[in-house]
This record gives sequence, structure tokens and C-alpha cells, in this order.
Amino acid sequence: MLHCFVIDDSEIIRKYTRLIFENLGFRVSEADSPIAAMERLRSEAPDYILLDWRMPGSNSLELLGKIRALPLSVRPYIIYLVTENDPHEIQRALTHGADNFLLKPFNRQIVEMKLLEIQTAA
Repeated sequence: MLHCFVIDDSEIIRKYTRLIFENLGFRVSEADSPIAAMERLRSEAPDYILLDWRMPGSNSLELLGKIRALPLSVRPYIIYLVTENDPHEIQRALTHGADNFLLKPFNRQIVEMKLLEIQTAA
């Protein structure tokens, strides 16, 4: 079973994303902060990570680098969650280790299309 790890300070976004991915057959775990995320990643190796681009008191770009530096058994596919279609910010995320991005708000159909796009490109 594929594992999706959602890192977002918004409980609503985490629960909504969990619902979508669980209905798609994924195992889902969550973190509400970079500290909680790094702690979980010491014992988990998810297939996908959805990372919010803005969390209070943190720098998501730095977190991307920290995640990429971890000696995980599987290289997770990181999807950067953005609320604005800002090409500069998206490019910065891709440069810092994100594999793709997803614009909020999203729904199950958009997630399915993104996953299909990812699988087709692989």
C-alpha cells in the first residue's frame, strides 16, 4: 500500500487530504509542523509527501532540503502545496527538492489527475 505524508499547519487541509488519499487506497500520516514532520520521517519512509508552502514560524524551502538530506529507504515524491500560482515560488520549490506542485484548493479529481501525470512521467 502506498503511503502519503501530509505536512500542513491547517487541520482542515490535513483531514481533507487524508480523506482523498485514503479513498484512493493510500495509507496516510500527518504532521502539523516541520518539527513534527522531521520526527515522523525518522521512522517512516512515505512514497509521497504533500508539503504546505507556508507554515507559521517555518521555512518550507529549508524543510525540503532537510527532507532530501534524510537517509530514507525510499526517495519520496514531494508535492509542494501552494495557494497562489506564483511561477517564481514554484520554481524555487522545485530547485530546493520538490518534484511537483499542487494548487489549493484541490479536490479528488485534481489529485487523481496529478497522480496520473506523475505515473505517466515515470
